[in-house]
Amino acid sequence: MSAIDVELISVSKSFGPISVVTNIDLKFPKGEFVSILGPSGCGKTTTLNMIAGFSAPSGGDIRIRGRSQVDVPPERRNIGLVFQNYALFPHMTVAENVAFGLRMKGTPKSEIGSIVQSSLRRVHLDTLADRYPRALSGGQQQRVALARALAPRPSVLLLDEPLSNLDLKLREAMRAELKEMQQELGMTFIYVTHDQEEAMAMSDRIVVMWKGAVAQQGDPGSIYGDPQSTFVADFIGKSNILTLREVTSTGAAWDAAIDRCDIRLRATRGKGDARYCVIRPQDIQPLVDDAPVPEDFNVLRGMLRRVINLGASLEMSIELAPEIHVSVLVPSAGSDALPAPGQQLKLGIPACALKLLAD
Repeated sequence: MSAIDVELISVSKSFGPISVVTNIDLKFPKGEFVSILGPSGCGKTTTLNMIAGFSAPSGGDIRIRGRSQVDVPPERRNIGLVFQNYALFPHMTVAENVAFGLRMKGTPKSEIGSIVQSSLRRVHLDTLADRYPRALSGGQQQRVALARALAPRPSVLLLDEPLSNLDLKLREAMRAELKEMQQELGMTFIYVTHDQEEAMAMSDRIVVMWKGAVAQQGDPGSIYGDPQSTFVADFIGKSNILTLREVTSTGAAWDAAIDRCDIRLRATRGKGDARYCVIRPQDIQPLVDDAPVPEDFNVLRGMLRRVINLGASLEMSIELAPEIHVSVLVPSAGSDALPAPGQQLKLGIPACALKLLAD
């Protein structure tokens, strides 16, 4: 038995002259929670539909547990599906909805009742088996959809933006439940979302897609901390992206000149062909004028233009030069030490916090 549950080999998809997915290679190991993340129109749902069998690839191969699935219909792929709109049958009770896939699969009637009961117990809905979907909240309907998808015991569960219709608090609660469920079952989850917080919170690995291709993949920490392009840096979390005029080597570091101003920054991550400098807002630190500054810090001054209160943190907009602004994120607890908008302040940026990128 293959240790890889799903594998995409040079998979492409076109609709007439429009290329939606271009020559992607992906492997989904058994028991991994993988999120396919990207903006609308990047090809992530098309990729999921090809894995499910709802759409045939224009080129390449899709293998499930080592076997090609190109000509295998969806119902024979042993894959569970959870959709954004839940797709529950309104005329069926919760128990009947969960039993539907089991009946279609030919599960003996004597076994269906116990499987339905255990599936509903897993999602904490065993007391609502006789209710109809219209009598359930959005979160309860989502749990029914999960129970229905898991009841036939698929080897892989595909989830297409399943939490997007829920409010923020419920989404956060369901994120934790989904992750716990996946770990308990040891099942491969392939989760499509445009929400980077969801992907970061749940995933063992994130596949970032852009314009039908894989822009970057890796664990959440490496995707966030070491973006390989300005697109990934901007899409995963917040970033300050500054255009560079030139980059020169200083031996152990790089001297990066910011375009349209006389600011130069020292960076230890990047290459000499870089055109952009990426700095996370939380890596820029306000400094007290007479306090000692670490040797590896870039020190510069700017004017505080505005402060946005985000609750636990404050987001400051700092003007470093005409038309050159950066965002700085600091804890709300330090708000008393900040100057008023319109005043100058001193900033420090560790050289290791700057990432120089070519595109």
